[in-house]
Amino acid sequence: MEANKEALKNEIIDVMKAQGFLVNPHLRPKTKEKADIRKIHQQKRNEVIKSHKKVLLKNLDKVKKHSINGNTLQPEKIDLKLVEVRPNSLEADIFLWWNLSWWSLPFDRPIGRQMRFILWDKHHNAPFGLIGLQSPPIRSPARDKYIQLDKKNHEYSFWINQSMYAQRVGALPPYNELLGAKMVGLALTSNEIRECYRNKYANSVSLLEKRILPNRLLFITTTSAYGKSSVYERITYNGDSVSCFMGFTSGAGTFHVPEALYEKILEFLATEGVNVKRGYGTGPSRKLGLISRAFDKLGIGSFMVHNIKRGHYLFENVSNLHGVMHNHEKPLWYDRPFEKMQRYWKNRWCIPRSQRKRTWKQFSSESYFDSMSNLLSSL
Repeated sequence: MEANKEALKNEIIDVMKAQGFLVNPHLRPKTKEKADIRKIHQQKRNEVIKSHKKVLLKNLDKVKKHSINGNTLQPEKIDLKLVEVRPNSLEADIFLWWNLSWWSLPFDRPIGRQMRFILWDKHHNAPFGLIGLQSPPIRSPARDKYIQLDKKNHEYSFWINQSMYAQRVGALPPYNELLGAKMVGLALTSNEIRECYRNKYANSVSLLEKRILPNRLLFITTTSAYGKSSVYERITYNGDSVSCFMGFTSGAGTFHVPEALYEKILEFLATEGVNVKRGYGTGPSRKLGLISRAFDKLGIGSFMVHNIKRGHYLFENVSNLHGVMHNHEKPLWYDRPFEKMQRYWKNRWCIPRSQRKRTWKQFSSESYFDSMSNLLSSL
């Protein structure tokens, strides 16, 4: 048994080093440069892509059909609509494909409430950006400090469950070069997303407390990939700040534990008599708890801290969030129709950017899909 524990511990250390971490004896990235942080994510990203290889290859031509080259894009004619992604739809296939392939931060399957949206450019018939929402983490120090609630408050979960966490927020090529991410960030607080939430989660019941929750989406939180985000820091709409920096994450989590290694960790915990049940109803922090417990048993508890700190941001749907939560005030909802925000984004950011920088013209759909085909072939 001890030999197996030591072997697993050594394998975990080897995996961390292979990803680009320094182990001395704590984990930390070699530098704070984006290139080194991306390398740390690369192993798990490729692992996730490999696990979806079949569906990615199956839908490659379909997704390619709805992609455009930068030199064919006409920024002044971009015409967006917000589409809620339904299961077994064209949008679902396209969402999954780009969600897996485009970002350096690997996709992690969500647990709990989920909503997905595509911003679709009607004129060019192409996906513009993605929004992936899921249940918020049970505990988040930066968020909890900002909203002035902690788990000792008996109303804590009641208020947290009126929020969502945006796991994916961003623009796709070539729109990303036109500051498209700002439009996707704006859309987080759109009336339309709030209405979709209201309809989907009417009469929702908290699994832990068996309590009916209001179907109100009071706020959304998200984290940046690399420290503070220039996108989130300066999103405004008609003079109002749309997002708020709440602080940095603690630099702890599980993203640096590849799925194959996680399965071995679960096998180890099972031999130790630990209940490793997962899935719906166990909460979004279940994986964190199981890995933390395993690392403690292996004597590497400090490995839960990867020391990659991300900026934590809040997108409020009401102007009196603290008053609602602490003084029982009636929510004062922002009125932000998607269509108006789209026009604002085009005039404020898109058109000026398209005239100032021409990098958006350089994106080649053919080259990108060739590179993805080569990656899939190598995995």
